Amino acid sequence: MSKVHWLLGDQLNAGHSWFKQIDPEVCFVLAELRQETDYVTHHIQKVVGFFAAMESFAQALENAGHRVVYLTLDDTRDFEDLTALIEHQCQALKASELHYQLPDEYRLDEQLAALSQRLTIPVVSHDSEHFLTPRDAWERYPNHRMEFFYRALRKEYKVLLDGDGKPEGGQWNYDKDNRESLPATHTLAEPLLFSRDVSALVERLARRGVKTLGSIDAKAFIWPVTRREARQLLNHFLAHCLPNFGRFQDAMTDRGWSLYHSRLAFALNTKMLHPLEVIRAAEEQWRGDPKRITLAQVEGFIRQILGWREYVRALYWRHMPGYRQRNHLGAQRSLPGFYWTGETRMACMAHAIGQSLEHAYAHHIQRLMVTGNFALLAGIHPDDVDAWYLGIYIDAIEWVEMPNTRGMSQYADGGLIASKPYASSGQYIRKMSDYCTGCAYDVKEKTGPGSCPFNSLYWHFIDRHRETLADNPRMKLIYANWDKQDPVQRRKILATARARLDRLEQL
Repeated sequence: MSKVHWLLGDQLNAGHSWFKQIDPEVCFVLAELRQETDYVTHHIQKVVGFFAAMESFAQALENAGHRVVYLTLDDTRDFEDLTALIEHQCQALKASELHYQLPDEYRLDEQLAALSQRLTIPVVSHDSEHFLTPRDAWERYPNHRMEFFYRALRKEYKVLLDGDGKPEGGQWNYDKDNRESLPATHTLAEPLLFSRDVSALVERLARRGVKTLGSIDAKAFIWPVTRREARQLLNHFLAHCLPNFGRFQDAMTDRGWSLYHSRLAFALNTKMLHPLEVIRAAEEQWRGDPKRITLAQVEGFIRQILGWREYVRALYWRHMPGYRQRNHLGAQRSLPGFYWTGETRMACMAHAIGQSLEHAYAHHIQRLMVTGNFALLAGIHPDDVDAWYLGIYIDAIEWVEMPNTRGMSQYADGGLIASKPYASSGQYIRKMSDYCTGCAYDVKEKTGPGSCPFNSLYWHFIDRHRETLADNPRMKLIYANWDKQDPVQRRKILATARARLDRLEQL
């Protein structure tokens, strides 16, 4: 008889209490499954990354003396879903008990909760021992704006506080100091890339007919798939990227694809790294070298993990499952085909999508203010946008992807997560990037076939959603600006936008 401890692909937490002692009666099970490769079309690097990390984790557990069963796609080919596979394995291993860690995705939580009602053996759920707040954090931290949620956690975990318990430097937030575009003469730090041979995994996906998107170098996989590699990436970020992270965290350029971003989200979301170890390491690095690393740099980074990451998870668990149906602005258009190919004459979109297809990665401003902004302005259905973001990025798991996409990016939740839509014309992209130089479209023009599509689509978005947005205090100046423009010019802008919307696929 065995006590089966089931591990999902994003539960690779070596520090979990499950692994502190070796129990010969406990069998840990990890499984590759078509249910997980097929619920959206994923980037091949995402599928390979998760499976390679799972396989490495299983091997590490076995090396440590634990009893482990690892099931590949070949082994699970006859099982349509997770629950059928678990039932089969419990029978095969003569399980006396089933233990699982609470999933971070609602769909998996529902599956496992239903399974526990069917099985005749005891089923015990456990915390994943990863997040800094519980699932019901939305209720426990009653101010539902991220800034105040973040401040509460800063106090609770004593992060970036002085001896009196006040924020270092006298401010909680240094976001205004972190909005620089990248100077033309600036030399970027080289990103740390790994070089793992994942040919066997790629061949397995092909053999089983798994549909993916994007590209991969099977001989030199660049993402961390072990805790050791994840720690190497963290240390590289602290030494080489953190000093410039905050300054250029919103900058975009075609001269590089990762800039000074940590690219730690995949390691965090698979739980190879714990958020508090990353936060403590960043704070320690700043305290040890405050002349090279300013407070604004480290605060901006810590806010992404301690503030934003915990906040979106709290919102997700409070508002699911209804959150996935929200479409506050009534967007209905289909996602243009160039999101899957990168073949567009808009330089910003071509670069952001192109690097996403190549690396399964784009940083938060590319996601929010380029690809997300275009989808918002064009009125793309949130289901389409969700599916694309969830599939294309290696770090995308629904609990973090959906609030960021459907909420922050598309305003489909009606303002739960953002106090106004994150919509902008081409001028924001021109200010924060070098994309506009050499683009087929003129960012200075609002009308006509040669004008930047973001410009006319922005004002069309503002005009068509007046009834919904005009009373928003943060939108009043924008509507006042629109109303002051010459009526003839407004009609030309709207006509240009309508022509764009009629021919989205040709942009």
